[in-house]
Amino acid sequence: MSQSNRLRIEGELTIFRAMELKPIMLATPPVDEIDLSGVTELDTAGVQLLMLAKKTALADQRDVKLTGHSPAVIEVFELLNVAAYFGDHLVMDSRTASGAARS
Repeated sequence: MSQSNRLRIEGELTIFRAMELKPIMLATPPVDEIDLSGVTELDTAGVQLLMLAKKTALADQRDVKLTGHSPAVIEVFELLNVAAYFGDHLVMDSRTASGAARS
């Protein structure tokens, strides 16, 4: 498999877009990279959809990689403590450098 099937998500990854994005994430050929750099908002429905994509990939004995985690994604992943589930490397101290630590 030399060709990468990459999905770049722009805007919200929320309950309002989950039904739109689900068939794209689970399409054939399968997505093997999801670029989250354009995500402006993420809720639990979005996190569940990412988890489903990961679980489906593992069941098919392949991997799906999350890349370009936006500040919105990092904030929710930290809040829910789910970064380890995806096994992707996040630069957690990037939020300190960018001043994204909000109260």
